[in-house]
This record gives sequence, structure tokens and C-alpha cells, in this order.
Amino acid sequence: MLAGLGAVQLDTISVLARSHELVPYARLGPVGRDAVETAYWGNGTGFEYWAHAASVLPLDDWPLFAFRRRAFRRRGWRWHKVPEGVCDDILKRLRADGPLTTKELGGAKAGGDWWQWSDQKIGIEWLLDIGEVVCVRRVGWRRVYDLAERAIPSRLLDHEPDDEECLTALVARSGRALGVGSRADLADYYRLKAEQVDAVVEAAGLVPVRVRGWRNGAWADPEALAAPVRGRHATTLLSPFDSLVWDRARTSRVFGFDHRLEAYVPKAKRVHGYFVMPLLTGGRLVGRVDPAREGRTLVARQVSFEPWATRTPARTETSVAALRTALRQAASWVGCDDVRVERIHPVAAGTALVD
Repeated sequence: MLAGLGAVQLDTISVLARSHELVPYARLGPVGRDAVETAYWGNGTGFEYWAHAASVLPLDDWPLFAFRRRAFRRRGWRWHKVPEGVCDDILKRLRADGPLTTKELGGAKAGGDWWQWSDQKIGIEWLLDIGEVVCVRRVGWRRVYDLAERAIPSRLLDHEPDDEECLTALVARSGRALGVGSRADLADYYRLKAEQVDAVVEAAGLVPVRVRGWRNGAWADPEALAAPVRGRHATTLLSPFDSLVWDRARTSRVFGFDHRLEAYVPKAKRVHGYFVMPLLTGGRLVGRVDPAREGRTLVARQVSFEPWATRTPARTETSVAALRTALRQAASWVGCDDVRVERIHPVAAGTALVD
């Protein structure tokens, strides 16, 4: 799954589970936290770096981010000027003691906000940016850092492709993960610049296409064009940070669905809830669920269907059936054996749910 998606975004919010767990659960079912963590981090399969955001990436893609590591190094800093001598001290500690967290390095602060970072935190994050250290796993949501020379196989560490080669491969991966995308879509997947996409998109092997209803031209993965339409679709809840919906503009254009994370919106101004999970069924996004857990009960604080999804009794029945399936499935992900729906819109859907 990680190889297919190319990147799985990490986020601090945990409601049912953390986002990087919800992504495989939506695709593979209740495989369990240990299996997910082992697949990401075990046996040298993945590493964490800056892609769409902080993301788990396939270890074999380490060389492709050389362009970004070089750009950081040329700039000389990211958010903070690095205090003199701190990086040397950190590297000595890692060589002597093995993988360590920021807390173990003696630099964690309770607040954790970027402007409150300690010298050790500034140093270790800079070393991560430029590729001298690697995040090899997370423990209690703390990054565990190790020397790149120890964590990355030499066949990858010694391979330093130039910027064009890096960008060509990443744009090809964006196209493969998206199937079809605009220039902005391709750029957003790994947070590239539009002009970087333009420079390599033909070399990446993507095919220029027109998509009905899209204002601008697009590019498609040739394998996606060649493959027959499968005609099967999952019914599931999606993390708001899932790569299927993380690009809000694309989600609106592809699905006609306006997706917004409201976790950072003041509670009184929220429309759909704190951690809104889109409901996917039949290849369409039909609604939203704001979930929570109370013991062994999965609670849907609020369910909101798209207007078209409940326009007729038949559509309402189909949408409600999808909601039942998705809620039961999500309960199984996180070990809940009961489900409670507190609010549902429109009200007629709630009647159908009870029936």
C-alpha cells in the first residue's frame, strides 16, 4: 500500500486512531496497529520525511528527495538559525548511544511549538532536513532519530540523483498515485513547484489528456489509461489526511465535495465537527462523519449527508446502508463492539437508519 500511494501523511490528531493508521484500515480492514507500524518502519521498509507534509515514505525513495535536502542545505536554515556546535554534539550522541528521541537528547520542551524549540530540537530537525539523520520510527508520537549512515542502506545513501532525475521520478509517482491530475494536482502531491512539474512532466511518461468539466488540461498515468474500469468500490470512512482527499481543490473538482478539516476551527464555528471523515461509497463521497470513542462504543457525534445523497427515498436507503457498513467497519478497526449515532442530517436519514 505504501509503495502504491508513495506517501502516507502523518498528523498529531488521534480520534479513532492516528491518520497513518486510518489510511491502511480504509483499504485493508482491521489489520491492527502493530501490523501497520511494522509495515511502515520494520525491516527498513520506510522512513519519515517532508513530502506532501510530514509523511511515511518507501525507503527506496530516499534518493528522490536529494533535491529537497540540497535545497535546505543551500538555504542554510529552515525555521531557525542553527546554534553553533549543537549539530556536532547531537551527531556524537547518536554515534555513541544509537537511535534517540529529542527528549533523550535533552532538548524536549513541553509546549512543542516551533517557536519554543530548544537548541537540541532545532539541531536535530535541521539534521533531518538535510539528511544527516533519519526518523526511523515513532514512539509515543516522538520521532526516533538515527544516523543516516546507519539507517539507510549504502546502495541508497550513496545514490545522489540530480534535481531533474529526482523531480522526474516524483512527478511519475504523483501521476501513478492520482491516475489523472492537473499540473496543480501533480505538484501538490509532493509539494513541488508548478514550474518543476512543467520541466519534467513529459519525461515522467505521463500522457496529456482532457477531462470533461476541468478548466485546464491534465496528465494521466498510461497504466491507468490502459487498465479496464474495475467497477468495484470500497465503502469506508476516510481520514481527512488521506491522499484521496488531502488536496481540497482536487477533491472538490473530482468529487464535487467540499472537504475541510475543522479541528482548528473554533468549536462554535464548526459545521460538521472536529475530525470530519468523508464517507466513501460507490466511488463517490456521499457525506461526513465526526467520530469519537467512548470505551468500546464508536460514537458518530454528527453525520451529514450531501443533499443529492438523500434526494429520493431510494438514494436515502443506499446512503444509510453505506453509513451502517462504514461505521461497523470503523468500529472493528479500533476494537469497538457498539455504535451510537448522536445527530444526523437530514432528519429523514436518521429515520431510515433506525428503521
